[in-house]
Amino acid sequence: MPSVESFELTYVALNESRTFSEGDTVTGKVTLVLLKEVSAQSLHVKAKGDAEVRWSKRTGDKNRTYRASKRYFKLKEFLIGGQEDSKETVIPKGIHVYKFSFKIPEGNMPSTFRGIHGKIIYKLEAALARSWRMDRTVEEEINFVSKAYPDIHSLMMPQVGSVNKEMGLFSSGQVHMDVGIDRKAYAPGETVMIVAQINNSSSSDMSPKFSFIQDVVYRASGNTKRDSHVIHKVADSCIKAQTQKEVQCAIKIPPGQMQTIQNCDIITVEYHFKVYLDISFAFDPEVLLPVVILPVHFRPGLQSGVTASPYLAGATGGPSNSDFPPPTASLGPYPASPNSGGYPGAQRYDAFPTNAYPTQPPYMSGGYNNPLPHPQAQYGSPSSSSSSTPVLHPPPSAPTFHPPPSAPAINPSPSPSFNMSAPAPTYNSLSSSLMMNVDFLSQSDEAPPSYSLLFPSSATENSNAK
Repeated sequence: MPSVESFELTYVALNESRTFSEGDTVTGKVTLVLLKEVSAQSLHVKAKGDAEVRWSKRTGDKNRTYRASKRYFKLKEFLIGGQEDSKETVIPKGIHVYKFSFKIPEGNMPSTFRGIHGKIIYKLEAALARSWRMDRTVEEEINFVSKAYPDIHSLMMPQVGSVNKEMGLFSSGQVHMDVGIDRKAYAPGETVMIVAQINNSSSSDMSPKFSFIQDVVYRASGNTKRDSHVIHKVADSCIKAQTQKEVQCAIKIPPGQMQTIQNCDIITVEYHFKVYLDISFAFDPEVLLPVVILPVHFRPGLQSGVTASPYLAGATGGPSNSDFPPPTASLGPYPASPNSGGYPGAQRYDAFPTNAYPTQPPYMSGGYNNPLPHPQAQYGSPSSSSSSTPVLHPPPSAPTFHPPPSAPAINPSPSPSFNMSAPAPTYNSLSSSLMMNVDFLSQSDEAPPSYSLLFPSSATENSNAK
């Protein structure tokens, strides 16, 4: 007949999500139900946080295993015994409840995570030690959510990216795509709206596709193991050749999605949106926009729902595969395309709210307010292609980017050494000398010189003609 009927460990949750963070206090109790009295060496409770990775790689006939581990903290509290020279304690029959309390240390510790090749776990462990018997243990994991995130305000900036592609052997022309989201940080349960402006100036049809991807990197002994997982994917309708289109796609972050982990030496968890154009017989141009997933209660002023326009002043660009510099003019509001219907799961919006695009101050270029206008690019606007129209790439306003005609103060008249006027009529030397000897400004009462005196050659020609 066993002596121990049950051995349980429970803890008190601090919130509805049952999460703990740095500096929180974990309280709980250990319940021991005995059918008869027992002698115990000790009864203790541990609280610890550990990370570990492990994977194998086969090279030829050899199979090598990589592993690594890291401990963040370990706390221990004795409920019975605890001293090396202490005698065994007799515990009578019945129900016994022992309370405990731990304070999680402050520090930069990652959130709880479980993956294919590694895990980060925080747990409570109780053990009953008796002589000549196996220790009776019980464990309970706790959901740890780290507060060690970078400045939240820096993650509120819009993210934009662009890509240009020159078509190759099986097609001609080029393709340009601008993609944006309204910020970099999101929380589980939020809906992210991705806006793509596509200018297909090629002879090929293409389909825009959107993916939300998780990237996990495991590290051990100087080696890495990567694991990518597509969480959500949406495909939109086909974009015909020589057309332009605005595509809007809403992707919801799953409510229970794991947070971003960037503060662990052996495990990294990151996320990004991938927007690409599926083109037959060609490499697909793509734009990657990295995002950070934060706990909802750590985000100040977070409101779930569809986000605002990604094209706002102060946008910072995500990775871009374009060979051109960032656009010199901000991307303005564009009406939704009437042909944006397509695959299921791609949500559409007729237009952005009118207040989604604040008025940009003069000389706004690429989201940075510069008091001086930027010079004209050597090869034209990098954000437009040869067949782009004002719908996708609005021209800059005249007073801002096109100064008025040059005035004499800015552009002085040409030097007298350059003959900028039409050539003057030619006169013979006799006529010229007569003209120079006549004082046309004199105040005498003499009659003015005759026409024949001034232009003798013309008078001779008239007499010959008669």
